[in-house]
Amino acid sequence: MFNVNLINNNNKEFSMNQFEQFWTIAVDLVWGLPLVAFILAIGIYFSYVSRLKPLKGFFHAFAILSGKYDNKDDPGELSHFQALTVALSGTIGMGNIAGVAIAISLGGAGAIFWMWVAGLFGMIIKFFTCTLACLYRQKDEDGIDQGGPMYFIESGLGKKYKPLAILFAMAGIIGCMPLFQVNQLASLLHNELSIEPLHSGLVALVLIGIIIIGDVKRVGIATAGIVPFMFLAYVISSLVIIIINFDAVPVILIDIVKSAFGTEAIYGGATGLVFKEVLVTGIKRAIFSNEAGVGTEVMAHGAAKTKEPVREGLVAMLGPFIDTHIVCTCTALVILSSGVNPMDSGVLMTAESFNQSLPGVGKLIVYFVFTLFALSTMITYSYYSLKCARYLFGKKNGNKFIFVYLAIIPMSAIWSQATIINIIDTMFALMIFPTLLATVLLSRKVIAEMHRYFDKL
Repeated sequence: MFNVNLINNNNKEFSMNQFEQFWTIAVDLVWGLPLVAFILAIGIYFSYVSRLKPLKGFFHAFAILSGKYDNKDDPGELSHFQALTVALSGTIGMGNIAGVAIAISLGGAGAIFWMWVAGLFGMIIKFFTCTLACLYRQKDEDGIDQGGPMYFIESGLGKKYKPLAILFAMAGIIGCMPLFQVNQLASLLHNELSIEPLHSGLVALVLIGIIIIGDVKRVGIATAGIVPFMFLAYVISSLVIIIINFDAVPVILIDIVKSAFGTEAIYGGATGLVFKEVLVTGIKRAIFSNEAGVGTEVMAHGAAKTKEPVREGLVAMLGPFIDTHIVCTCTALVILSSGVNPMDSGVLMTAESFNQSLPGVGKLIVYFVFTLFALSTMITYSYYSLKCARYLFGKKNGNKFIFVYLAIIPMSAIWSQATIINIIDTMFALMIFPTLLATVLLSRKVIAEMHRYFDKL
């Protein structure tokens, strides 16, 4: 019996190693300089053809958010504010807390510089993709307008491009599963409270299931209540620590810029990283954080109640600014000013950084906000994943996918962090290609809408 169990355990370990190796190879194939160059080139191209005009509507976007232009009779399901909070609940989360720590561990301080660059281009990219989401909407079986990359690819480019829409939706089903969120939350609870990861996964399954077994309006109401509170709580806490360590901030900012171009990095194992590694790490983690060009958040903005697609494009543009330039920067400055060494878990590294400046209280803040971030992201990702399933299998059959989504929650709690990141990064890369390719091909439509809208203003 002992030998049989030993053989079974060895077989399981071998299978798990094969599983992890597969995703390591997959992410290396899809993520590299070609994809990073493609993303940066698209951002530069959109900036050029738009003459950065969307950025002129930055403050106008806040007027749209205030409800000044809302009309209850407009097509869509969510207000502009709800659409943004749904999108932000998907982007403000693990990427901001754990993802930034991982970026610094792997790419040094210079990775933060490239996160900023990606965030700037991400604002322009989101303007284009989210404008298209509202410009090319399709009615579902219930007559409700649906927007997202798969819809604007098919409606905007025609049936011959439908394979691109299918590729996006297939990658989106997996890429929008809550793997990283549950994994990091379980890691945190296991490390601090000795709670078994599987038990954390089961509790998360119940909590998320109660909220998401409903329609997108229910998701919008939940995120509209959670997101503003967790954003303010985290940013204010971070600013307190940054002020405490303010003497170190100027030196850190200089080092971020210097090490961005492959010169000697200042952080732990990142010393001596070449430019390619710093660049790829920074762009990859920025996209994981703000999702610009991936197309996930486009599905949320595509549900906005509006007859003016450009309005939602301008609102969407605020996402990368809030996510990357504010929240990620706060996390980076807290970590780099704390002097904490790199750790295997990104969330534990960030928590320890907070605790260095605010002993006892710092960890509690991170744990509380982190839990909210994780839960809100899981809520939003369920909507994204379900929307992809409905596109592929129809609304009736697609709705059943929610049970697959819930079942994967406890499973992802026991996988390794590296495997989870590789799965998500691979799926995001497969979503980026069809989203950005279609957006480039339809960019003239966005430019025409942009000029018409600003001329009317």
